[in-house]
Parts: sequence; C-alpha cells; structure tokens
Amino acid sequence: MKVLANDGISKAGENKLKEGGIELVDAKVSQEHLIGFINDNKVDVLLVRSATKVRQDLIDACPTLKIIGRGGVGMDNIDVEYAIEKGLYVINTPNASSRSVAELVFAHFFSLARFLHESNRMMPLEGDTQFNALKKSYSNASELEAKTLGVIGFGGIGQEVVKMGISLGMKVKVLTRKPRTETLSLNFFDGQTVSFDITSTTDYAEFLKDTDFISINTPKTEGYVLDTPQFGMMKDGVYIVNTARGGVVNEVTLLDFIESGKIAGAALDVFENEPTPELPLLMNPNLSLTPHLGGNTLDAQEKIGTELAEQIIAIKNSIA
Repeated sequence: MKVLANDGISKAGENKLKEGGIELVDAKVSQEHLIGFINDNKVDVLLVRSATKVRQDLIDACPTLKIIGRGGVGMDNIDVEYAIEKGLYVINTPNASSRSVAELVFAHFFSLARFLHESNRMMPLEGDTQFNALKKSYSNASELEAKTLGVIGFGGIGQEVVKMGISLGMKVKVLTRKPRTETLSLNFFDGQTVSFDITSTTDYAEFLKDTDFISINTPKTEGYVLDTPQFGMMKDGVYIVNTARGGVVNEVTLLDFIESGKIAGAALDVFENEPTPELPLLMNPNLSLTPHLGGNTLDAQEKIGTELAEQIIAIKNSIA
C-alpha cells in the first residue's frame, strides 16, 4: 500500500506507517498535477490537511485510491459523501488537535483581556518614549476567573475549551442546535480526577445575555452563527474568539460592534476570505489575529500523524 501525504505528516506518523509495512511516497504535488501523480505512482492513500482539495473530479480520475484522509477535524476540502458512495474509506482525526486549538482559544482570551496583542505592537514603536502613557492605556484589564465563558459547539474542541474554563474558575455555558449533556473529566497531576456534567442550551438569548467570553467551536455552517441579532443580545464589553471556520462570524458587523464599544475585542484564527483576510480586519487594534494556527503544534501534529497511520493500518488489515 502506497501513501501520499501531500500536505505533510509528522515523523511519528511516518514511523508508524513504516512499522505497518506501508510505503510513504515522499512528494508534495501541486493541485493541478495531483491526478497524474496519483495514477502514475498507483497511490492507494491520499492524506491532506487544509491545502489540498479532494473533489469529485479527482476521485473519479484516480481508480487506485482506496483511502482519503484528513489530518484534522473539518472535512470541507473533501467531497466526503461522494467518496464514500464510490467505495472509498474517508478518515480524519477529530480529537488529535482538540487540545491545541483549545489552548489557542485561551491564548487569545488572555491576550485580549490583558491587551497583549496591542501592547506587543506598540511597545517596539513607542515603549521608549510613551512608556507611562502605554501603561495607563492598558490598565483597564480583566481576569478570567469568575467570569462567564460561553462555548458555541460541543464537539471535542468545545469540550476541551469548557474544561480549560472550569480549571480557571470560570462559569461555563454551552450553546448547541440540540440540547445535550456531556460528562467532562479533569485529570490532575496527582492522579485525582474531577468530573462535571455539562448540559447545553439552544436558547441564544439566555446563552448570550451575561456571557463575558465567547468561543466559537462549530463545524462549517450554512450561515453566520454570530451576526447583528446575536451581537445585539450580548452584554457590553464581551470578548469573542473564532477558531472554528471562516464564515461563521459576520466580519463586517463584528467590526461595527467593536467600533460601537459593544464588543471589547475579538480574536480570529480563521477568516471569510482566507488566505487573504480583509485589510480592515488586519489593521484593527481591537483584534487579536493568527493565520489559522489552531492545530499547528508539534504535539498535535504527532498525534494527528499517529492517529492517521493507525487507521490506515487497521483498514489495510481489514481488506487484506
């Protein structure tokens, strides 16, 4: 069995594949040459992340493909249902990067609450001449403890965000399309485990009315999860972080509500026009910005590579 990891794979994943007797094709192929490369090399497994697209034309044109894998959670760049209809296995790694994304959520929350994103921009420019003025301008900061954290979405990432909020002493709320209850366990360094039963709500008004920090952790949606009606329901001074998908937040109205002071600040790791975000977003001092880094940690990539390799080995053994 031959595997093409077109958007890369961790060393741990590579080693696991080799242990399973699977050949990893060492190549990075452009989208326009991908079909020819797969057919010329009789590739059985195509692994991608965000860059490579796996659409119907590729699936139809590559009869040797047996497995399509996505290193991460979302499958937006793969025609999943069509691939399954054609008899292909489609795999992903829904939990491998959950911790990394959740940690980025709180990196942004801390940055926003303590003005670190703006301070890091201004100190190199004015720190030597306006030190006291900058200190005063960043003095109206907030702690996270005892604040209310609202999490939209209750998958693996949303659950990790809730757990981190609990560990910081925050009150937590979860919004989902259908009500559900999950038991979340926090494991501590000394072997203790504490569990919490968290039940989500479907009521936007109840969810938003007193929430101080909001994290969006949903799959791709047809429309906006947060737009003018939802922003209007929020308390003044709320902070919002989107590490989910571009297009779940109306970026234009987000800026309007930031300018009005309703929203104290927001963080975006994903964008509607990714990879070319709108300039007003990039220039706004109340935004903390990252270039889609959610699962981009060495730890997450090791977990993703290993999890993909284990699934491929299991499928190989099942069809042998």
